[in-house]
Amino acid sequence: MLRREDVLIVDGYNMIGAWPELEKLKQEKLEDARDRLLDLLANYQSYAGVSVSVVFDAFRVPGLGAEYKHHRLNVVFTREKETADECIERLVGETTSVKRNVYVATSDQTEQRVAFGRGALRLSARELRIAVEESRKEIERTIRKEPPPKRNPLGNVLRPDVQVRLERMRRGEGD
Repeated sequence: MLRREDVLIVDGYNMIGAWPELEKLKQEKLEDARDRLLDLLANYQSYAGVSVSVVFDAFRVPGLGAEYKHHRLNVVFTREKETADECIERLVGETTSVKRNVYVATSDQTEQRVAFGRGALRLSARELRIAVEESRKEIERTIRKEPPPKRNPLGNVLRPDVQVRLERMRRGEGD
């Protein structure tokens, strides 16, 4: 679906409200739901190789907003009086290029239309959740297929004097 050059801009609180696991965490503590979303998206970003930005709405929070990296994710808290939708629209404008696709992940129909009008492609919360889950399963399959490397499988079986003799032979030193 997404290619390595692509950019994915995620409406963070929209995902938290739409993904059952995160919605449940949000009921207990919003910060835990945010952290879990960021961890899931960081794994997805590493697997898919796309650049991911996650936008959280801080519309009613006074201040200049914040932007920081979390496991190479770009995390944005909007400025005072700037909605997540406005921030996403701004980011789409800044990142749109003929060299890459820009995807906006939100289930907000209005935001999807606006982002599409600015040249971005739409991705619903459900579609992103499926992509993240598929990448997680693929990573697990890959890990299960690769047994840990064995350095010296006979190391604990042979007597020390035999090990020394074999090591000398391996190095061409003779018996």
